[in-house]
Amino acid sequence: MSILRFQRTLLSGIGCVLMLAVTVPASAQIVVKNEDVTFKFGVQGQLWADWTQDSSGTQGYQQNFYLRRARILFSGDVGHDISFFFETDDPKLGITPKNLASGFIIQDALMEWKPTNVFQVDGGLFIVPFSRNGLQSTLSYMTLDVSPLSTITNTTTQSSALRDMGFQVKGFFYKDRLQYRVGAFDGERDANGHNSLRTAGYVQYDFLDREKGYLFTGTGLGKQKILAVDAGFDKQGSYRGYSANTAAAIPVNHGDEVAGQVQYYHYDGQTKFPTIFDQNDVLVEAAYYIHQAKIQPFLKYETQAFVAEENASKDIDRYGFGANYYIKGQNLKWTCQYLRALPQNGSTVKPTNEFTVQLQLMYF
Repeated sequence: MSILRFQRTLLSGIGCVLMLAVTVPASAQIVVKNEDVTFKFGVQGQLWADWTQDSSGTQGYQQNFYLRRARILFSGDVGHDISFFFETDDPKLGITPKNLASGFIIQDALMEWKPTNVFQVDGGLFIVPFSRNGLQSTLSYMTLDVSPLSTITNTTTQSSALRDMGFQVKGFFYKDRLQYRVGAFDGERDANGHNSLRTAGYVQYDFLDREKGYLFTGTGLGKQKILAVDAGFDKQGSYRGYSANTAAAIPVNHGDEVAGQVQYYHYDGQTKFPTIFDQNDVLVEAAYYIHQAKIQPFLKYETQAFVAEENASKDIDRYGFGANYYIKGQNLKWTCQYLRALPQNGSTVKPTNEFTVQLQLMYF
């Protein structure tokens, strides 16, 4: 099949899925069943209009319309103890400088064997179990997007959008309130592939609703009761990373929701990743969903603080606010966010502003 024919076939398939996503009620689900095999699919699109100020020079604004995420999703079960999840993406399609001919990737390719509740095995390409913010679904962020504090290791560890190739074991205890995930991954490989593997782990306790899926919820729009604490680690060679988090999404006022999280990170690349300086970072998010108006105002704060005095000029704080407007829940929503970045401790980098509008379409 020629490349052009393949592209036309793919686009036709996406078009069919989009039409189904619009015509089928949000509560419905396209599911294919054959004996003990269940298969379902969906799409996710996030269109951004973004104005980002340069941190040097004239401090002009980069202006872009682009697809932040353009995903096709597949998942299913084979019997009662085998499942899979497969997801493609073409992230930042159309961003300046334009490159519309490349960027299509396999985002997730996860297979899971679940012989018991306390011992399950995952293998493939999936999110490294390190922090709750990194493991949150892109469909239900309280604010616009994942925090940059969660993606600091992406380049150095050769991760693909928080994901890596490997295996993990996981399980659930105490009536499914306590869960663990521990895995070994490729991480950064030397020319011969002789260096040590990357290892990571995550443990979480849910006080209210249990969260047993691959990804966690940011905001449940008043339909879930979430109160969780967690901690994680990430290491390869001399590099160390640690995280801790408290997250909540509590229904109030017959359909409203109070939501928030406080995420802490510590990174130290040491001799393994010398460009990851020793640092302590904090993310704080808060949101209130007003169900009658379908509006959710939110606030966010991020601080990146380096330990060594010679790196103090790299410290930076970010303040943001905005709102989500849910036309059809997470299936169709608008998000507007303003973000102000303020370098600290005598930095020569200038403060910057960023304003982003997002339209999200989701069907899964």
